[in-house]
Amino acid sequence: MTVLIKIIQFFLSLSILVLVHELGHFLMARLFKVRVEKFYLFFDPWFSLFKFKVGETEYGVGWLPLGGYCKISGMIDESMDVEQMKQPPQPYEFRSKSAGVRLLIMLGGVLFNFILALVIYAGVLYTWGETYLPTANVEYGIQTDETGHAMGLANGDKILSVDGEYIDNFFQIQLDILLNDRKTIQVDRDGERLNIDIPKEYVAAALKGQGQIDARVPFSPFIVAGFGKESVAGDAGMLKNDELTGIDGVTFEYYDQFRDYLKQNSNQSVMLNVSRDGTNIDIPVKLDSTGLLGVATNKSYAEYFELATIKYGFFSSIPAGIKKGIKTGKDYLKQFKILFTKDTKAYESLGGFITIGSIFPGVWDWQVFWNMTAFLSIILAVMNILPIPALDGGHVLFLLVEVVTGRKPSDKFLENAQLVGMLILFALLIFANGNDIIKLIRK
Repeated sequence: MTVLIKIIQFFLSLSILVLVHELGHFLMARLFKVRVEKFYLFFDPWFSLFKFKVGETEYGVGWLPLGGYCKISGMIDESMDVEQMKQPPQPYEFRSKSAGVRLLIMLGGVLFNFILALVIYAGVLYTWGETYLPTANVEYGIQTDETGHAMGLANGDKILSVDGEYIDNFFQIQLDILLNDRKTIQVDRDGERLNIDIPKEYVAAALKGQGQIDARVPFSPFIVAGFGKESVAGDAGMLKNDELTGIDGVTFEYYDQFRDYLKQNSNQSVMLNVSRDGTNIDIPVKLDSTGLLGVATNKSYAEYFELATIKYGFFSSIPAGIKKGIKTGKDYLKQFKILFTKDTKAYESLGGFITIGSIFPGVWDWQVFWNMTAFLSIILAVMNILPIPALDGGHVLFLLVEVVTGRKPSDKFLENAQLVGMLILFALLIFANGNDIIKLIRK
């Protein structure tokens, strides 16, 4: 059921984004009296799921959920309709319009996606506000792993600043380090102020899930809420609603101490100390190489920390939504620097549809859904404006060259560029989804 909910959310979000993107092209084209022959959600090679025609435009839904398209008369696009281009230009065709008009039509999709993100962010802030964990409220300090320890951090450190700059939202600290090439972290360790250097290797490690900086939380109460597909604790007889009080008679003050104990005893037998309906029982368990019990709890940060919530009225939510959308766009652009930096090997973390779908929660949460849709809308806008033939950015690049030089590229050149661009996109698609498959195999 969890996977189904993720899939439904992914396709609903994708459908919204594609429709809005193509609607941007459609409305811009119609504004300048350019004919639109087809308006499709998803692609329809060989056949469509359904279609209907209104005026000069055929509307439909294809069967291949890799995007969508708006077929504009007199334009070389993914349909590769070269026969139309052999005919004399018509007044209602894209190619008959000025470079400025064609530029606006090509920018329509990106513009609408960005506007959609701003509208959604404003709506989310107005409806739910913005809840976050203030760094000052992380009273137990941080927890990290071997990579973080090698850098010089210790469990229990309280982060004061990054490069001398205080960051109010605790969960923005690691993102800030990754995107802004930070050099140092200032921490309070048992009342002593320390300066921790951030090595260049940290970004590459963090992109692989290592060196995560999380809020340290108490171990108790540890109430079992469920079990994973592979659960040594469940197989040994642990039940839902059992309370784990310790292991081998050892009690833990913090959750990271519990995890470290399990890891130190991986591939060993341990005794789980459990309280069940007021009765203390011991359950012997043989840990595997991961040192994981395979149990889940319902622990949340709200149980341990005082979260802050900023409420927005209707009018204040608009500039706040715009500000959030612009910041999200800037942060995403910064990720390209990481992606193309050789030392980080960020390309290994590039994911396809499985990765995108997995970021949606396994339960339906409208606030999370709309936040993710807004974020994906910005991603779609940024990706489409890249100067790659077959993307909007490729068309924009050729139009800008035309504006500057006063010379329009030949139709043959545009046809070849479109074909090359489509090959590049298919290669990226195969690479990204191939990464997803490799990750699944390695799990």
